[in-house]
Amino acid sequence: MSDSDKDTKTADTEENKEPSKVWVVEDNETLRRTVARVLDRQDDMKCVHQFERCEEAIQRLVAGERPNVMLFDIGLPGMSGIEGIRRIKTALPEIEILVFSVFDDNEKVFNAICAGASGYLLKTSSMGEIPDAIREILAGGAPINALIARQVLDMFSDLAPQSRDYGLTDREKEVLEQMVEGLTKKEIADHLDLSFHTVDKHIRGIYSKLHVNTMTGAVAKALKEGLLPKG
Repeated sequence: MSDSDKDTKTADTEENKEPSKVWVVEDNETLRRTVARVLDRQDDMKCVHQFERCEEAIQRLVAGERPNVMLFDIGLPGMSGIEGIRRIKTALPEIEILVFSVFDDNEKVFNAICAGASGYLLKTSSMGEIPDAIREILAGGAPINALIARQVLDMFSDLAPQSRDYGLTDREKEVLEQMVEGLTKKEIADHLDLSFHTVDKHIRGIYSKLHVNTMTGAVAKALKEGLLPKG
């Protein structure tokens, strides 16, 4: 196959690729519709459903529908967003969840991350940051608003490390170090000269041993419990 044929095939594959399915869980109707319009203007994603409550989204999941990413407020009527995230990630860990909230206090941020959120944006963020954050999550990253990231680091620095032995192999520790540095799976593979598949296998092993479901959760636990050597 010639280079031009390969380029054409690649272009056709990208063109025919289905947009990522995004669900929005937000009780403010005006904001919910605005976010949905922003997402629907993107070529690579589509807002499939909008919900006012967690319970409505969970009903759709029980019925068998699956999004790629859920954009979640945490200050919701009825079931809290944090509880909703916890239930969804426990049952369906493959679904990525991006928090989009007005809350920036340490407790809510920490609880959302521990519940399984893959990223955290404040509602003061621009609308353009939302699709970029969703793309980052789908690429294996963990987008966090700069203010939130600073607070999370300060919060963990105030906690006395309580190092535990989770049985991580030397290679898993190397991968975890790169995760703490904020690298995506592909970047970790390039940096450690490993295949993407091998890195993914190591990350799944890390999740299992640390009892977490997301890259963000693994990083949070590593920092909180001092799992990596300082230096």
